[in-house]
Amino acid sequence: MTIHLPQGPYEPRTTPLDLAPGGAPLASRTVFSAAHVVADPYADISPDSPAAVDWDATLAFRRHLWSHGLGVAEAMDTAQRGMGLDWAGAAELIRRSAAEAKSVGGAIACGVGTDQLPAGPATLAEVRSAYEEQLALVEESGAQAILMASRALAAAAKGPQDYLDMYAHLLRQATEPVVLHWLGPMFDPALDGYWGSTDLDAATDTFLQVIAEHPDKVDGIKISLLDAEREIGVRRRLPSGVRCYTGDDFNYPELIAGDDRGFSHALLGIFDPLGPLAAHAVRVLDTGDTKGFRELLDPTAELSRHLFQSPTRYYKTGVVFLAWLAGHQDHFTMVGGLQSARSLPHLAKAYELADRLGLFPDPELAESRMRALLTVNGGTR
Repeated sequence: MTIHLPQGPYEPRTTPLDLAPGGAPLASRTVFSAAHVVADPYADISPDSPAAVDWDATLAFRRHLWSHGLGVAEAMDTAQRGMGLDWAGAAELIRRSAAEAKSVGGAIACGVGTDQLPAGPATLAEVRSAYEEQLALVEESGAQAILMASRALAAAAKGPQDYLDMYAHLLRQATEPVVLHWLGPMFDPALDGYWGSTDLDAATDTFLQVIAEHPDKVDGIKISLLDAEREIGVRRRLPSGVRCYTGDDFNYPELIAGDDRGFSHALLGIFDPLGPLAAHAVRVLDTGDTKGFRELLDPTAELSRHLFQSPTRYYKTGVVFLAWLAGHQDHFTMVGGLQSARSLPHLAKAYELADRLGLFPDPELAESRMRALLTVNGGTR
């Protein structure tokens, strides 16, 4: 039956892709999905209140990702760190998810930042202390640490040396190798000039210097700059044994597939809605079938580019919207009220693109929920 979307009439699919859980462990690539949090829609809170999280639904979604063989990247920007989820909520999320990962044998890595600091200027010593607190909590939980870019450090640092000193100290503190995360200003404008320069070549040199001086403490890097050529250039300059986890939600198929000089692993927000399909594609890649991998994953790039279009930081709204349509949660409510951050036409296009890919386990449910959203938010036409 035709559904009338803002962009025009559309005939929804009637059958999903066959992407059942299970299968062989992923072998040729290490793949993490950054996962969203599910809000509690019945919590009686104000805009100034801490986030109210539906813990059962949030952990169920992580079990869904693990069941397909993916790792979970927890408490990252996909989980609305700094955009609705404060440090207290993130700390509880890390504790619960790490315990859940242990119980099911799932891989998990968790974000370490400085978002417990109060608003306003912070000294470098305060930034260091905040990082240390979060690093200790993540390591105590049994998860791998991801050292995220810090808004407070970006504001306090006077130049590259401050970054070199800060990260050297943190890497010495870490008991196990960490992932270093370079999040670009398209994801968070407060991170403009990270690594001490707005010149990306200079910033890249500083970033690589941190790794070169501490290769035994760096498992890998995650680059989220939406610049495939820069990622490839950095990837080729990494010390032996240090992985590159692509964070490029525009160019991930080609970066994961790689070339005769290397490839990227993955730590991606788009693998939240694409989890089962992404896992299937990597299993095809595990057989050496790069062409088959690209044939599966290349068509998903249009959806990803749509969700991550500028202003990119609001991609979380589309991710949660698709989780609702797919039946992973019973509502389209987000912490911080972020469900209002994208327009009805944007969401309708996301529905169409995801449905064309066969991402919804129950296409009829997705269609009925899309119709309900159109009725409530757009009236009838």
